[in-house]
Amino acid sequence: MPDFFKDVREVVALIPKGRVSTYGAIARFLGASKSSRVVGWVLNKSVNVDQVPAHRVVNRYGFLSGKQHFQTVSYMEELLTKEGVIIKNDMVLNFNDLFWDPSIELRW
Repeated sequence: MPDFFKDVREVVALIPKGRVSTYGAIARFLGASKSSRVVGWVLNKSVNVDQVPAHRVVNRYGFLSGKQHFQTVSYMEELLTKEGVIIKNDMVLNFNDLFWDPSIELRW
């Protein structure tokens, strides 16, 4: 399992600024489609690691479901907004346009 944790961090580190991915998309890409909650747990433990842009991972609807794990509940939104992502009521606007699917974007 520790390799899975490392793999999650490596994939999340590849999400471009201004784009977002989901816990489920990352889990599917890593061959563990039923492990989206584990992806969330890994990111919860990684929010203060500079190389892991955990703020770019949202739930499957574009909701900022992990915001409570950051320094403040508004910090995730602040980071995304700095990258040009528009948030309204804790939701990523234009989610489908900004969605980054590692299964399409990456070839490992």
